[in-house]
Amino acid sequence: MDTKSFTPESTLYRIPAGKDVRIAISGASGCGNTTVSTLLAQILGIPCINYTFRTLAKELNMPLRDIIEQAKTDFRFDRLVDERQVEQAMQKSCVLGSRLAIWLLKAADLKVYLYASEDVRVGRILQREGGSAETIRAFTNMRDSDDTRRYKELYNIDNTDYAFADLIIDTERYQPDIIVELIVDALLRKSLIQPRNE
Repeated sequence: MDTKSFTPESTLYRIPAGKDVRIAISGASGCGNTTVSTLLAQILGIPCINYTFRTLAKELNMPLRDIIEQAKTDFRFDRLVDERQVEQAMQKSCVLGSRLAIWLLKAADLKVYLYASEDVRVGRILQREGGSAETIRAFTNMRDSDDTRRYKELYNIDNTDYAFADLIIDTERYQPDIIVELIVDALLRKSLIQPRNE
């Protein structure tokens, strides 16, 4: 699916007049969160919020490696990134894809959680970044555990409890374009978007 040519005017869908629609998408590393969020935003012709440590480093005029190192013991950087994401998401219709999007963006009109088995996630990360499967598996397990601990300390959020999401999708079963179709169907059912020709 070629998404480069999508603009708000050329998409098949539109946001109802006078409304803003915010879609929050979360999932652990290797679940397709970035791919699905980007593709959905392009198809709907709305921004995809992608505010990361890299963006923060530019904003603070700090080297990225310094922020990553300091963030291990200083939660201020996590909080800044999360606050900026939510601030940007509240300005207009958007897709916010992040580990904590469905928990932090309280005003989200649709909350989507993407998941996949550890084996599939490791395989995807290996394909994307290279390296050895054993190293990636160990790092992924460490990162998952560290994320869960950090989110609990930061916000008292249990990121393993996502049952409240409006849509929970097993990304092993579907390609990204099909996942986007499932999300679009949910948005249509909730009257959050409309076919452009209506």
